[in-house]
Amino acid sequence: MRSNDAIHLGLMLLALAAAYLMPFELLLLAYVVLGPAHYFTEISWLHDRSYYLPHRGIAAALAIIAVIAALIDNASWFGFAMWGALIVCAMLAATTSAIESMLLFMTALALSALMYSSGSSLAVIGILIPTLIHVSLFTLIFMVLGAHRSGSRVQAALVAVYLVAIATILLLPPTAEIRIASFARVGQDYFGNVGPALSRLFGVPGLVLDTRLTSLLAFVYTYHYLNWFIKADVIRWTAVPKARLAAMAAASAASTALYFYDYAFGFTFLLALSLIHILLEFPLDALALRQLGAAVQGAVRARYAAPVAATATRPRPTGTRGSKRPPRSR
Repeated sequence: MRSNDAIHLGLMLLALAAAYLMPFELLLLAYVVLGPAHYFTEISWLHDRSYYLPHRGIAAALAIIAVIAALIDNASWFGFAMWGALIVCAMLAATTSAIESMLLFMTALALSALMYSSGSSLAVIGILIPTLIHVSLFTLIFMVLGAHRSGSRVQAALVAVYLVAIATILLLPPTAEIRIASFARVGQDYFGNVGPALSRLFGVPGLVLDTRLTSLLAFVYTYHYLNWFIKADVIRWTAVPKARLAAMAAASAASTALYFYDYAFGFTFLLALSLIHILLEFPLDALALRQLGAAVQGAVRARYAAPVAATATRPRPTGTRGSKRPPRSR
């Protein structure tokens, strides 16, 4: 096991242990302390890659949409903004022809109509896209892609450990007590809508931000941030001028300090910053989904092509009983 993989495993297990010991406190601290550092550094990294968009001006429009969305009180309109931005980014970054773009648009239009007719679906998707879908599902997709590209069994094992950790929290939830009551109250104010959203999505009544769900959120958020930081040598997000690194560090510290100075205004600022980084990452997320689909398709083809090729190249038996021979010419 390489040292980076060992550190990766250690940090994942550390996040899992902390989620069991102090889930309420970890969720808020990870979001407030680790979050800003992740947002600023990833935006910087995406900027150097033109946000995987055909024009950087589109990224500016996405940032404006994110700020406006942070101020929207209506859950359905917020969900529409998130869903619409994701579809537009997918059309721009993950399609390779006008036909693909049109098919994606028509499919998204049909799904949008279905969600609109169901009443609360847009609100549910708006809650889950910037939370569990972004911090857990897309993290898993990037982990699977990394393991596939490297062909590393260790990285594949890390994917398995991540899934086992989530299953462990869900099946064997912690019984940790709240140590800092104010953190729990703030967590309920800002993440309390995730439980009802999951309840409506899966048809399981009564889901709330209890210890189980809080531990899950604490783990996936903490690991999402840590996973980004430990990939510095892989994707080289630190390969920027020192002045920019210093500016990002200062902005991150100021964002955290702003939250503790005035948590209501600080959280609004962090929400806007978080949404900016999420929307700017949408093109990369869509591209990763396409690449994952291509990888799965290639693996399926390779699996079924090998037996067919072996059968086609196998020499046919000759001279055996029952074999048909051409008649001899006289």
